[in-house]
Amino acid sequence: MLRKSRLFTPGPTPILPAAQTAMASFAVHHRTADFRALFQRVLADMKDFIGTQNDVLVLASSGTGVMEGAVSNLTSPGDRVLVLTAGKFGERWRDLANAFGCNVELISAPYGQTFSLDEIRQKLTADVRAVYVQATESSTGARHDVQGIAKLVRAMDATLLVVDAITGLGTTRLDVDGWGIDVIIGGSQKALMIPPGLAYCTISERAWKRMESAKSPRYYFDFRKERKAAAKGESAYTPATSLFAALGAALDFIRQMGNGDLATGREALVNNAELAAAMTRGAAKELGLKLFAPSCPAAALTAIQSPAGIDSGAIVKEFRETFSAVVANGQGEMKGKLFRIAHIGYYDYLDTIGILAALEHVLGSVTGNSVEYGAGVRAAQHVYARAAEQQSVGAR
Repeated sequence: MLRKSRLFTPGPTPILPAAQTAMASFAVHHRTADFRALFQRVLADMKDFIGTQNDVLVLASSGTGVMEGAVSNLTSPGDRVLVLTAGKFGERWRDLANAFGCNVELISAPYGQTFSLDEIRQKLTADVRAVYVQATESSTGARHDVQGIAKLVRAMDATLLVVDAITGLGTTRLDVDGWGIDVIIGGSQKALMIPPGLAYCTISERAWKRMESAKSPRYYFDFRKERKAAAKGESAYTPATSLFAALGAALDFIRQMGNGDLATGREALVNNAELAAAMTRGAAKELGLKLFAPSCPAAALTAIQSPAGIDSGAIVKEFRETFSAVVANGQGEMKGKLFRIAHIGYYDYLDTIGILAALEHVLGSVTGNSVEYGAGVRAAQHVYARAAEQQSVGAR
């Protein structure tokens, strides 16, 4: 049969067609009134997408660039910081904090699990300058209790909370201002459905104040420069102009999901990811597969353990060669042990059903065992039907 290439990875994710068109047709210089209008509109819309009244910055970089900025702008060498790590991206916080000379205190959870709030409470002393954590750990498919962590941090007058929500924003409910998150970080190639190349964050007044005393070196990722430039409708350095056009189109699409209201559209996007994830978990269980993060599963993606004796690389390869579908292998020490199917951004019911039907064929091929075709799909359809029924009842 004809094969269409499809991404089912937690970044990059499928690109919104309207964003592709906007990006391809955009040819405006970044120091003009036309671009300033786009720039200012996008920054205003990003507040609604994130759900905050705080300033938003959008920079030309991957998400790791803004993660680095969230260390360099908020800490001084020797500062004690608390890093919560349960996967490869938590380890990135650790490495960034070490690179800038912080005194790093670690709370580690096994891959696929999350943290004990009691342990965080014990280590969260008055001299901790910042806490760094993921909203969802995309290397393991785990979701962390950001609200619970934020409540603990908020009790400390001088401690900032920094959340990597690169795969969390648009897939997870996050009350940024209500919970008191000081910095939250996202990336363009995730729920916003455009190519890699933009990273964004929102920054509280507490965090802006910290920057005046922080001593770590910074230049390109000096958030104060970006804030000053943004007040004039510009970026401090050359922006990724075509990606800004794509971002504007993506935000318009999300607004349409909310019948003209961007915040409502954001909730619809989150609900979409939650439902696709629930469908995938239901199918995996029906097919006898084990989830990698069963007690705290994320909505951005589902991490599934490979069947006993099967390298997950074989599953990834079979998806690609038979169906031209790209799913993600495990990372680091998890490579060969699990595969990850994404639900973040531009995925719908048919995408979800299609990848689960393909999964049934892939399992039969790589294991050599008989598979009851339709079993996983049927389980997913039941999850969808129950959700649709609940929505119908709620709307009455």
